[in-house]
Amino acid sequence: MVSIRSDLAEGRVAPRRPLPGHRPSTGPALPPSNRPAKGEPAIRQTPRRRRLGRPWVALFFCLAVLRLDAVDLSGLLDRWGTAQTNLLTWSADLTQTRSLKVLSQPLVSTGRVRVAAPDRFRLELGQPAQTVVLRQPNQLFIIYPRLKRAEKYPLTGPQPGPWRDALALLDATFPRNRADLESRFRILSVVQTNATLRLALQPKSAAARQFMSEIQVSFHTNDFSPVATEMRFSDGSSMRNDFTNVVLNEPLAAGLFELNLDPDFTVVEPLRP
Repeated sequence: MVSIRSDLAEGRVAPRRPLPGHRPSTGPALPPSNRPAKGEPAIRQTPRRRRLGRPWVALFFCLAVLRLDAVDLSGLLDRWGTAQTNLLTWSADLTQTRSLKVLSQPLVSTGRVRVAAPDRFRLELGQPAQTVVLRQPNQLFIIYPRLKRAEKYPLTGPQPGPWRDALALLDATFPRNRADLESRFRILSVVQTNATLRLALQPKSAAARQFMSEIQVSFHTNDFSPVATEMRFSDGSSMRNDFTNVVLNEPLAAGLFELNLDPDFTVVEPLRP
């Protein structure tokens, strides 16, 4: 039985085997379909090893694109830092999700956050508020209205390292500039998705890393307004804040960042010796 061969099926004749004693040509063999007609000079083809250079061209092109992306991302970070100088006030609705290793389901709370640059903010969780975090230039209060209790933490003077470094993490969402951010945090990664940029930051302080291993900040690339923050703690728990209904540079009430407690509140200072 004669086997069916592809070269015969295409109407081509397979090359004959060389006769005994015949010395083959040292030039590159041409496929039968490309053999020159009688009297025409043979066309020398490029050796295969030379044609392998083309994938390297594509690789260099990809590397150039990646480099351009890195430059663009670096520019976005610079503009993000510059945008903070134009920020007067910022307010948003808040959804906070806390994931604890001892709980099978995360804890979800809603609230409101308001910021007055550069060092005042007020965060309220629950309706009515069950927890209020109030930051002033030189001190921070954590208020529990139901318990009639408030904790006071000074932000100046000698403080224990881990607590003071942990408070610095609050500034990662609204850094004064890029240099201020990079002086306290190491940028682990920068990921851009559509019109959102997400930074993964690690505290440079070893004491702070004992408390919090990483913080992620996501913001819009058009107005550099925060979209979400996520804090990952050293014990494996995490806390994520998602912001909606953002309002920029709207006047806020003058007394919003003042401490107004009823006389029956107890104020304690956990860090006081």
